[in-house]
Amino acid sequence: MSFDRYIAICKPLHYASVISPQVCVALVVASWVVGVLHSMSQVIFALTLPFCGPNDIDSFFCDLPVVFQLACVETYVLGFFMISTSGIIALSCFMLLFNSYVIILITIKNHSSKGSSKALSTCTAHFIVVFMFFGPCIFVYMWPLSSFLVDKILSVFYTIFTPIMNPLIYSFRN
Repeated sequence: MSFDRYIAICKPLHYASVISPQVCVALVVASWVVGVLHSMSQVIFALTLPFCGPNDIDSFFCDLPVVFQLACVETYVLGFFMISTSGIIALSCFMLLFNSYVIILITIKNHSSKGSSKALSTCTAHFIVVFMFFGPCIFVYMWPLSSFLVDKILSVFYTIFTPIMNPLIYSFRN
């Protein structure tokens, strides 16, 4: 969506040639492939772990770092792999979003006020949703593993509250 907004605002005359149906399909397929490969690699590693002892998880859902704590073996390397791959993917997405919005804001700043307000209102809804997702997500995955109440609240925020707010934010914009 940020790429779409970037092309629409910064290169409006090229929009139809850049954002073609093939480009849209390629972007969707790329995001699905990266998501499935990333998720499957982590699930496969988790399935190979030996589990013993109590199977109680002090969380609202079975997030992989919490499941790794139930394993009977040392999971430091696996946890490091999971955090580093997730971090690289999340950081890449965040940097792409951040860069596109910085370029959009610079472009808006250099143009007329009427066009600027329209472009800014178009991007505001997406920016709010991105901030609502990445903000809590960064805190949940960057803090050391523990049973903090804050972790639970933030995990509920980004798994339940953000998806519920998505339709409301976008419908208020429209």
